[in-house]
Amino acid sequence: MKRVDEKNRKRLQRKKRVRKNISGTSAKPRMSVFRSNKYLSVQVIDDIAGKTLSSASTLEAELKGTKNTVEGGEKLGKVIGERLKAAKISTVVFDRNGYKYHGVVKAIADGARSVGIEL
Repeated sequence: MKRVDEKNRKRLQRKKRVRKNISGTSAKPRMSVFRSNKYLSVQVIDDIAGKTLSSASTLEAELKGTKNTVEGGEKLGKVIGERLKAAKISTVVFDRNGYKYHGVVKAIADGARSVGIEL
């Protein structure tokens, strides 16, 4: 049990360190990734206004069946990319939320890039 607490504490430390330098605006919002043991979630946030502009999750009906895997992350990245294009947002700041940039988190970023979103 201690190892899980230590891993989460370190992730939260990394999150604080990264978030003090990253902020989203309406012109260039922040794309934040959350990863649980089963599911993935992405939000696009305007920090100045304090509003979520768009979101996607593997809990949604169109992504049902995709779990916390690299393939699921790539599908999720493509879905959020399409939603951003529909909202006329082409550039975002990528917030990995303290997670290491590999595997699922990297797949989400690559999926969004493949649709044409600039990170």
